[in-house]
Formats: sequence, C-alpha cells, structure tokens
Amino acid sequence: MSEMLKVSDLHVYYGSIHAVKGVSFEVHEGEVVTLIGANGAGKSTILNTVSGLLHPRSGSILFHGKDLRGVPAHKLVGMGLAQVPEGRHVFLQMTVQENLEMGAFSQPSSGIEADLESVYQRFPRLLERRKQIAGTLSGGEQQMLAMGRALMSHPKLLMLDEPSMGLAPILVEQIFGIIRELHASGTTILLVEQNAQAALEVADRAYVLETGRIVLSGTGAELMASDQVQKAYLGG
Repeated sequence: MSEMLKVSDLHVYYGSIHAVKGVSFEVHEGEVVTLIGANGAGKSTILNTVSGLLHPRSGSILFHGKDLRGVPAHKLVGMGLAQVPEGRHVFLQMTVQENLEMGAFSQPSSGIEADLESVYQRFPRLLERRKQIAGTLSGGEQQMLAMGRALMSHPKLLMLDEPSMGLAPILVEQIFGIIRELHASGTTILLVEQNAQAALEVADRAYVLETGRIVLSGTGAELMASDQVQKAYLGG
C-alpha cells in the first residue's frame, strides 16, 4: 500500500504549553489508523494540525508527498483531506440537505445529486430527515450528518475526531459499523477515539499517545493483546 500521510517529528504548542512532542506516524492508502489515549494526550491537537487548523512549531506533514505546512485549511479539502471534528459542528440552522450540500463546495455542481444519493444510501436516516433543521437532530443523527457532509467532498483521507463521544452504546455500534463499511469500500481513515476497544477493533494499525508522545504502536490486534493497553484503556 502506498503511503498517503507521513507525519515526522511534529511539535505543537499552545502558547508555552508543549502539547505534541516529536510525534511521527504514517497512514497508508486503504488503512484505518487510530490514535488512542486519555483526555489531554494530544490526539485532537494532532488531527487539527494535520487539517491546517493549528500550526506546528516544527516537524513535517506530507500528504501524497506534498508538504502541508502553510496550506490553508480550506484548500486541504480540495486536495482530498476532510475532517469530522469533535463535537460534530454541523450548521444548526440549516436543513440536513443544505448541510450536505455545503460539504460539496469543492466539487463540481454536476455531481452533487449523485453524491447526495450516495450519502443517503449510506445513511438512510438522513434521507428521512433531509428537510429537517440540523439543530433538531439527535446527537447520533448529527454525527451521521457530519460524516455525510465530509464524504460529499470525496476525501482521499477521512479524519474522524471522537465520533462516538456522547452517544448511547447502540449508536456507537452504528457509527463504528459505518466506519467498517467505509473501510471495506476503500476509504482511508485516521481515527481519534477515546473508546479504545471500539477503535482497536476497526484499526489496521494504532498508536498510543501519552502526554503528547507516542509510547506504543502496532496492529490493532497487537495492541488489543498488550498488557499495557489492557490495563490502561481496556479495563484489563
């Protein structure tokens, strides 16, 4: 598999706080790669830096070999990089369909109808609620909408930040079922998730973060079997 994303020796600060300390990892085409760790470990900071919302103090981020430093966040979408942020952040006053159409701003208008149909096939509940105001949806429905909106941009790399946060267990199962379907269809995914069990079950490879550093890496199965991970994240 060809290398899609390569992060090397990344250092990110919030003022004087050193949040990400020399992190390096890669994502290959067709993989699900997950970053797990406790709150404050630096997971979301890494995603926000890759997507251009934060700027690193040093280090490099290569996407298909192109250095992303200095590339505005909105241009990254056109390059094929889409993020579903923590907390979903849908446009609350717009309808479901208007939210989805906003996700297609980088795409030719001629393909929007077909893309909508594709999203509605993947998320039938959104089709039922396509005229509903997004702010009136449940948390799970808003998560589906945020994922559908990202898919409207035809991402080469889909980055998901805490997709299960605040959802009931049955909805968490649904969201991870969708992640599995996307993986099976060939979508490359970088997943940040506090639910380590669910994340490792879908991951080809995974990295464990503690206080801004990667302390462990391996396949999802290897980390599931790790005593260190069992004790710290899986209640073993």
